[in-house]
Amino acid sequence: MSLKNHYYYDEANCEFVPIEYNRIEQVIYNLSIWILSGVILTGIGIILLSNYVGTPAELALKAENEALFNQLETTRVALSGLDEQITEIAQKDNEVYRSVLGMEKISYEERQAGVGGSDPYSEFDVYTESTSELLKWTASKIDNLERRISIQQLSFEEIKSQYNVNKKKMGHIPAIKPTSGILLSGFGMRNHPILKYPRPHNGLDFRADIGDAILATGKGKIKYAGPQGTLGKIVIIDHGFGFETLYAHLSGFAKGIKIGATVERGQQIAMAGDSGLSEGPHLHYEVRFNNRPVDPLYYLFADTSPEEYALFKEISETNKNSLD
Repeated sequence: MSLKNHYYYDEANCEFVPIEYNRIEQVIYNLSIWILSGVILTGIGIILLSNYVGTPAELALKAENEALFNQLETTRVALSGLDEQITEIAQKDNEVYRSVLGMEKISYEERQAGVGGSDPYSEFDVYTESTSELLKWTASKIDNLERRISIQQLSFEEIKSQYNVNKKKMGHIPAIKPTSGILLSGFGMRNHPILKYPRPHNGLDFRADIGDAILATGKGKIKYAGPQGTLGKIVIIDHGFGFETLYAHLSGFAKGIKIGATVERGQQIAMAGDSGLSEGPHLHYEVRFNNRPVDPLYYLFADTSPEEYALFKEISETNKNSLD
């Protein structure tokens, strides 16, 4: 960019005379124009970024907030998982431990441990709607879980105390796995592999090869040992206190197993097989309380680790086919 011609009036000669600039003045002028233009454009750019995008500090803060929001979403999923686990523990607490010991169940409302009154999380209202909702949900869920865990701890203390005065009864309750094999099918409606239609499956199916040891799951007396229709060879044990267990599709009975014989928990009572209407060798195992079939999964608490129980529960819920 070059300087434009400027003029001054020469009164002596009565004429306009052009002003001439040297090279240095030309360079200084050009640099000044470029610097001024740059400053103006930079200022405009900063204004636009501040208004529509944000300053570097604001951008960093925005990224941090997004990361925190995503972490809260992850925490929400984790808390939901914990909620389900506590619900399962509470269900087992009511349906197994308290039922077995003759204790009164804790109602759903009591276990939820709700808190009334005004909104205790109103301090989060200053944030955006989505953030406020997430913070309130997380804080509320954490508080609720803490209260429910406290209730469950008190329940276990009551159960422990009740157990100490019911040790004899607990020795009779079916409480261990009847065989070492993994669970194959659970309790409830299942598709029969041979009849090809769904029907109630009143027990659990365990993997077992022909000849594998079948164990009594609690102390009791042999009520029946012999054939029974589609279940093949079976053993029924009367444990007293309203409990019976049934073991089906056996290949034979252990020595001394006959009606009236007393058996101890963990004692071998039979050998696995595939007698009766069965897709293959396995053990069908039932628990009955007051002549009503109940889910035996809830009674595998004496020798089943939490990880194994979780695996059995997943198999029971996902596999809709039985082996008998």
